[in-house]
Amino acid sequence: MENIESKYERAAKRVKEMKGFYNHLKIFVIFNGGLYLIKSGWLNSLMPEGFPVEDYYWNWIDLNLLIWLGILVIHALILYRHKWGFLRKWEERQIQKILEQEREEGKK
Repeated sequence: MENIESKYERAAKRVKEMKGFYNHLKIFVIFNGGLYLIKSGWLNSLMPEGFPVEDYYWNWIDLNLLIWLGILVIHALILYRHKWGFLRKWEERQIQKILEQEREEGKK
């Protein structure tokens, strides 16, 4: 039977992972929200003189959003891997595969 300390350590690790994801999400929203406010022109009056405000200058923001969103989705998949059956089954298959390989190596 698992002792209470190992359960606590596993729970603490899980909370730390969740905290990291939510910080990632917070930074994503703040940073990309600010970039979109600049791109849309809402913050042009606050920008220093000579700051580029032409639309073509800010086209990279869309690609930045897509790439970062992809990374955020991967982060969410990793964090919530225990919630989705297909990931849990994949992990179990991989564990069994590695255990089988180790057994085969032990027989040699």
